[in-house]
Amino acid sequence: MKFYEALDLVPTLALDLDDLKKRFYDRSRQWHPDRFSRASAAEQDQALEMTAILNDAFRTLRDPVARAEYFLKERGLDSSRTEAPPELLEEVFELNMALEELRDGDQSARGQLVEARDRFGAMLRSSDDQLTDIFSQFDFSPSDDTLNTLRATLNRRRYIANLVRDVDKELHVHSAN
Repeated sequence: MKFYEALDLVPTLALDLDDLKKRFYDRSRQWHPDRFSRASAAEQDQALEMTAILNDAFRTLRDPVARAEYFLKERGLDSSRTEAPPELLEEVFELNMALEELRDGDQSARGQLVEARDRFGAMLRSSDDQLTDIFSQFDFSPSDDTLNTLRATLNRRRYIANLVRDVDKELHVHSAN
């Protein structure tokens, strides 16, 4: 887990963000390319590489969703699929119908879309809370079952986030009309 190693962290899902930031700044100062301006070309290259890794590590690990995806990826588990959660199929069908109505010029669908966006937004926030719980659960007692729950939650969250994004986009496009 090179991102965790770069910041001298034990690979866990739950992280103290203040500690993460401190470690990032400490190591960034340590590897800053200006400190290696008179060093050999190999040392300068290493400083540039470490700076890039530190930046990527901080960007990834500070975001809970990106951290979870990275954590799974490093364990060889794919978390990139975005399948419709079965319990949402009826709501998604209704949402797609309302989107089509709005695209066809029916402004009355706008209210339905705003309500759907708010409902899915609440689901998104709930998924984020679930991720926090899963992080703690896994860090306390690591198991494959917990990692599978994490994958499923990330999949559900990604799907819902895409729905919210699509609705926001359509509402924005059709607010000008």
